[in-house]
Amino acid sequence: MPRAAALALLLVSVTACSAEDWKRGGMPEGITEQSEVVQDLWNGSWIAALATGVVVWGLILWSVAFHRKRKNSAALPPQVRYNLPIEMLYTIVPLIMVSVLFYFTARDQNYLTDMSAKPDVTVKVEAFQWSWRFTTEAGGKTAEVVGVPVDNYEQGPQLVLPAGKRIQFNLSSPDVIHSFWVPAFKFKLDVIPGVDNRFQVTTLDKPGTYAGRCAELCGVDHSRMLFNVKLVTQDEFDQYIAKQAGAQ
Repeated sequence: MPRAAALALLLVSVTACSAEDWKRGGMPEGITEQSEVVQDLWNGSWIAALATGVVVWGLILWSVAFHRKRKNSAALPPQVRYNLPIEMLYTIVPLIMVSVLFYFTARDQNYLTDMSAKPDVTVKVEAFQWSWRFTTEAGGKTAEVVGVPVDNYEQGPQLVLPAGKRIQFNLSSPDVIHSFWVPAFKFKLDVIPGVDNRFQVTTLDKPGTYAGRCAELCGVDHSRMLFNVKLVTQDEFDQYIAKQAGAQ
């Protein structure tokens, strides 16, 4: 964990990230309420990793400075093996750290997978080799979009969603395992044949177009399995779904 934290910090530094990027730890801007929970968990994990790194680096430097073998002495430096208090410390502290991380991860996972709210919009997501079919249902009207493999997410099938609404995604696949990933959601879920995977998000008031992709290696055109999510106002969404439903 300390090495990973140091490497990630270096990568963020060399990419000249803004102050806002630093606050997000290199994560994209979130567009759902759930993404804010993921961001808090991410930031907390970073703090824990950096704190662990500081302690480990400090112990390494302390050992090098005060417990190295001297050139002009045949005696070994003081040894700490079979030191019961230190060995207990080595065992108890990691257990406490893992328990704390497990607690927060389990708490946030339960929130992210909660399906108790009634959705305003339901989207049936069908992943296939190698694109997507989105069937959106809202207010008794249905809109369907089917895509083909593309080289740019802006050219892929577009999933239009209203801002400030509860959206439910029902995932299915007719062939192999895929993964529905919108980086701005900061959350992804596998699309597995025969498995009823579902999740809900509440979108924020951040209109715009956001990239989406498959995050599971699914075949030769996996890298071209791109789409985009367009977040719009409620009025724009109503016009869109009425137009799409009328064209079917």
